[in-house]
Amino acid sequence: MNRLHQFSKSLSFALRGLRYVIRNEKNFQNELAIGLAVVVAMIYFQVTRAEMIVLVIIIMAVLIMELVNTILERVVDILKPRVHPYARLIKDLMAASVLLTSILAVIVGIIIFIPYIMKH
Repeated sequence: MNRLHQFSKSLSFALRGLRYVIRNEKNFQNELAIGLAVVVAMIYFQVTRAEMIVLVIIIMAVLIMELVNTILERVVDILKPRVHPYARLIKDLMAASVLLTSILAVIVGIIIFIPYIMKH
């Protein structure tokens, strides 16, 4: 029972964090909406199971990178709020990592969906 209670508390904290980003982070909201649109497209085009796995992994990678970006932005704001030149650099580098992950997602989406779109 104790382990189950600990797990339940941990899950509650994680869901609270997820609720926060869904409600307060515009970029996360946009990426989540795009991810849901991709899920709808997967169903509509009836992609293969392997393609579905790849797309879900890519969607989650973008969302996870956005979460990490948000976390590091908050930490940098606490530690060095716009004082140290590295504070801006850290934020820029994290934004770049989200951008690259998003570009990867677009490329993978194009590779997977173009043949389905051409058939229709």
